[in-house]
Amino acid sequence: MIHAVLFELFALIILVPLMSYGFGMDMLHFGALAVMLALSAMASNMIYNHIYEAFEHRYGWRRTVRMRVWHTIGFEAFFMAIALPLTAWWLEVSLWDALMLDLVFSAFFMLYAFCFNWVYDIIRHRLGQAHSKNK
Repeated sequence: MIHAVLFELFALIILVPLMSYGFGMDMLHFGALAVMLALSAMASNMIYNHIYEAFEHRYGWRRTVRMRVWHTIGFEAFFMAIALPLTAWWLEVSLWDALMLDLVFSAFFMLYAFCFNWVYDIIRHRLGQAHSKNK
């Protein structure tokens, strides 16, 4: 839970000012969309993973690289079904424009997720070592 909250919080801190400036949008208006999308992403992630893991258990799927790729594609499709109409409605743009914006988000989040998780793992490891030394 800490990981998910920190992930979304830092993404908002970075993304909202950059996207607001880059697309010439009001920061509060865009920020509200970003918060809605962040909350939707967290909820979608929990729902999707619950459903996916039920299928995984039922059909004996193994977590191979191929299955991870399908899992990722499935989540993106699931989340886009929520995010695209919400984005188009909130920003008063077409679904095509919302899709183009989502592609920018996706590029950002691929790089951001890599960097965030790398730093998070380093910090968690160091905190674990410090905790072990204090016992």
